[in-house]
Amino acid sequence: MTSSREELAAEIQEQLIRAIAALVLYNHAVSAKVGLGASDSQFMTLLRAHGPLTPRQLADHTGLTSGTITGVIDRLEAHGFVTREADPTDRRKVVVTPALEKIQETMVPLYAEQGARLQGVLASRTDDELRVILRFLSDAVDNSADPG
Repeated sequence: MTSSREELAAEIQEQLIRAIAALVLYNHAVSAKVGLGASDSQFMTLLRAHGPLTPRQLADHTGLTSGTITGVIDRLEAHGFVTREADPTDRRKVVVTPALEKIQETMVPLYAEQGARLQGVLASRTDDELRVILRFLSDAVDNSADPG
């Protein structure tokens, strides 16, 4: 690996860390606007990505304790963002289901400006550059550590 390649890789990593920090802080501000805890809205993202999950599955995805998971589900349910429903395959369990209409109505407008800014950045890239960015982000997500 050449020095310039090492420097480029280090700068990419630094910029990615800065982007993640900015996104986390923005997400915290949005969560506060709707009365949620700093990371509560990330559970809605998990549910959107994976579909309805049991509390145990949420704990596995996040590495959090069952007590913490229950508190998050309680807050999200109190705000109408999720429902608890009987698991269709095992009625002893519950699944947490996102209330997509409520999420769309409440959360999406709060991310609209950020989304428009990102669209502006993406519009300045060629299709080939977009494919490289997509491949990089997909690889980064696929190779990220599971907190559980």
